Amino acid sequence: MQIRRLVPDDAQAYRALMLEAYERHPEAFTSTATERAALPLSWWETRLDASPQAAQVVLGGFDGDRLAGTAGLLFETREKSRHKASLFGMYVAPSSRHAGFGRQLVLAALAQAAARDGVKLVQLTVTQGNAAAQALYVQCGFASFGVEPFAVAVGGVFLGKIHMWRSLDPPA
Repeated sequence: MQIRRLVPDDAQAYRALMLEAYERHPEAFTSTATERAALPLSWWETRLDASPQAAQVVLGGFDGDRLAGTAGLLFETREKSRHKASLFGMYVAPSSRHAGFGRQLVLAALAQAAARDGVKLVQLTVTQGNAAAQALYVQCGFASFGVEPFAVAVGGVFLGKIHMWRSLDPPA
């Protein structure tokens, strides 16, 4: 797998992969496939802003020339919270799972966050019951710090989100 930052030219492939993610795993995302499918391609292109200090960075994992996985970072812009980034949109296509792609994407996102001046930690949420994703995040150094009950409603069922974080500072 080759991992690189996605740019606006990748918007169509990124959109297709994320719509697949929302459709296959509605419990894992706060957005729905219907909501995101309604957005114009320009929205997806804007999310892939290639400027050095973009508020969002999306990494893509390529299996050959096919986009097979993504992981995004949202950098806080407010003065009191600029030290934080949030991991979002983590997804690996089923045909590319169990080969370490997810771990590579998370580690690449952590490296991207660490390279941003002033960023001290990365946080994320994972749906309660998604043991595989939670285990991946723990393997990458994340720790949970709470559960948000009733975080998302999927098909009339309410699911909680586990909040996790990881320091980017080297251990003392």
